[in-house]
Amino acid sequence: MAEMKDRYDGLVIGGGIAGMQAALDLAGQGFQVLLVERQPSIGGVMVGLNKVFPTLDCSSCICTPRMAEVAHHQRITLLTYTEVQKVEPLNPGFRIGLLKKPRYVVETDCIGCSLCELACDVYVPHEFDQGLGARRAIYIPHANAIPQVAVLDPEFCVFDGNCAKVCPRDCIDFTQQAEGRTVDVGAVIVASGLQITPMGAKKEYGGDKYVNVMNPLAMERVQSSNGPYGHVLRPSDGKVPKSVAYVQCAGSRDASIGVPYCSRVCCMYALKQAIMIKHQLHDTEVTIYHMDIRAFGKGYEQFYRRAMAEGIRVVKAKVAKITETKNRDLIVRVELIDEGGRVADVQHELVVLSQGLIPAWHPADVIPIGEARDGFFEVPELATLPARSTCDGIFLAGVATGPKDIPDAIVEAGAAAMEAAMYLDRTRVGQTAATGSGHRA
Repeated sequence: MAEMKDRYDGLVIGGGIAGMQAALDLAGQGFQVLLVERQPSIGGVMVGLNKVFPTLDCSSCICTPRMAEVAHHQRITLLTYTEVQKVEPLNPGFRIGLLKKPRYVVETDCIGCSLCELACDVYVPHEFDQGLGARRAIYIPHANAIPQVAVLDPEFCVFDGNCAKVCPRDCIDFTQQAEGRTVDVGAVIVASGLQITPMGAKKEYGGDKYVNVMNPLAMERVQSSNGPYGHVLRPSDGKVPKSVAYVQCAGSRDASIGVPYCSRVCCMYALKQAIMIKHQLHDTEVTIYHMDIRAFGKGYEQFYRRAMAEGIRVVKAKVAKITETKNRDLIVRVELIDEGGRVADVQHELVVLSQGLIPAWHPADVIPIGEARDGFFEVPELATLPARSTCDGIFLAGVATGPKDIPDAIVEAGAAAMEAAMYLDRTRVGQTAATGSGHRA
């Protein structure tokens, strides 16, 4: 485990854009911060995106500098590939139980040279590319990963020793075990992030059986220059699609799959991806089937109008089901609302389901804060105190409290850091009066 102290001022759970911003803001006020991320690299969902809406700026160009700043900040201790197993109130403060999963690589010795990866003969689907690309059994998570340290997957490793033979630092350790640790912290910020609704949640859409029905994160990787294909292709045959459809509310506003709420960002990321497809493939027809477009943020309505001006077909319709033809084209059965409810079967070569956002972490008995009915963490005073949880000293940031876009997640991360700083100052005054100690590092 990385060199750690027994106590920190603040713990940030989650290394996505909200968690990184909260850690930077809290550390910038002089507090010592421990940032814990369960994946091998920080960056969260954002580092895997292609562009951000409505500016179409490079997502990595925004996210990667924050990742580097977190890794090099003198007041932030970064702990990746680690699970938070217990958050126990001490009044004031909290005792945190951590479990660092084995990488089978000595992190302090690894120099990220990728020689071990090149020597490995085992290829498996790459999670970062949504299963469309391949990685080795030992690998660096992705090109922008921080830390740039390899991780070995024991599920697929054949333990032939090839990686260990070529390692210039002799840092492959097949005997490495999970390691537990307990630390005390003064305050906790939960920025546990998101995942998208399962592709098979809506059986009628065939997301779990038709290879050319894609999830939106897979399309982000396909559109990325460093993605598995380099440009937009059909997964089934590598064909450049001539007709692409987006199905809105495929994982939101649907009580039958347990997601009755609007996920807020689906309309906008569909419009963004549609524009990027038209920019790459000028002759490809892109259609967005929607119940209504929700363009709620600054510049979003203009972005919506830009998409239509650039040739994106935006059709008010309800999609009933999707079926597959013999050549793996897709038949989308739709009720065309603006045409009096006429039902039509429309053929497309590629379909993207605009999946909704759901919580990435349901900690159950791990942390003493409540969940709302939608599964996100409960915020008792959402209108006035959006970062406060049901437990004093634990604060919330980003999609931990509900679906939101990147700017709102960053703003809420700043609010959580400020709330945590004020809480630490309040509780530290009491400690100072009682013990004669306590100050910011």
